[in-house]
Amino acid sequence: MPGGTLDRSDAPGGSAVVEASALTKRFKSFTAVDGIDFKVEAGEAFGFLGPNGAGKSSTMRMIGCVSPLTSGSLRVFGLDPATHGSQIRARLGVVPQEDCLDTQLSVRDNLFIYGRYFDLSRKVIAARIDELLDFVQLTERKHDKVEDLSGGMKRRLTIARALISEPDLILLDEPTTGLDPQARHVLWDRLYQLKARGVTLVLTTHYMDEAEQLCDRLVVMDGGRIVAQGSPRGLIAEHTSREVLELRFAGGAATHVDAVADLADHLEVLPERLVLSVADGDAALAAVHGRGIQPDTALVRRSSLEDVFLRLTGRTLVD
Repeated sequence: MPGGTLDRSDAPGGSAVVEASALTKRFKSFTAVDGIDFKVEAGEAFGFLGPNGAGKSSTMRMIGCVSPLTSGSLRVFGLDPATHGSQIRARLGVVPQEDCLDTQLSVRDNLFIYGRYFDLSRKVIAARIDELLDFVQLTERKHDKVEDLSGGMKRRLTIARALISEPDLILLDEPTTGLDPQARHVLWDRLYQLKARGVTLVLTTHYMDEAEQLCDRLVVMDGGRIVAQGSPRGLIAEHTSREVLELRFAGGAATHVDAVADLADHLEVLPERLVLSVADGDAALAAVHGRGIQPDTALVRRSSLEDVFLRLTGRTLVD
């Protein structure tokens, strides 16, 4: 970034920014987070991937020191959130699911007021606002009211706001939910630039492509538990084959299982779709047609984190 004030490229490697052991969160009889272990290293982008209700946001709220843990241990910057919450929050930038911007104020005033919460001087805030608005491509809109911005612009402004205090760690809870594809890619570009500068990012998402684009490492969550963890490509290589053949049958897919099962390394049966893990999708599709089977639609694609989740849980990421 201009001036380098947000550059974290010299952050020390190998030091845990967040570390959890048997971390658990219960709400009365409901267990939202069920004894998970993970570690986030300085300068990496770490993700929690899973469907709604998997426990991702509950975990983020504990890291952000706004929800106490029920049991287990959690350290952020080596500190206990139960006793050092204010010190931890002073070093965090938070991008919540809801933007929580003051829509009646201008873009600039939203950033200025938020900066004052951190006791920053007016001079420092003014300099950072100019830098951040340039970074999120909102300089020309700085005097506009927030209510006049598009959803993607509001999301970029929320990220700029999270950066005003030059945090050591940024928490992003479902950062692109509800955005159109173009806005998502613009936002990914901004986050990727932060990651390239060594800023530590922790994000939740149920978008497999988002996790693959942004995360160095991630955990896959389901039902409050971690079902897999590793790098995106490592998880794909470990749990599925190189390609996937999807066969859709409008009248129901189950009746075609026996006819194609031997073509796949692994087969998932969904109500109107068969998902075949294969080494060569085009060859598998030719074999399907050679057996006289005519699906309504057929798709050959590379394997993804969606396939990892489906194989581990029997469900898709977005039910």
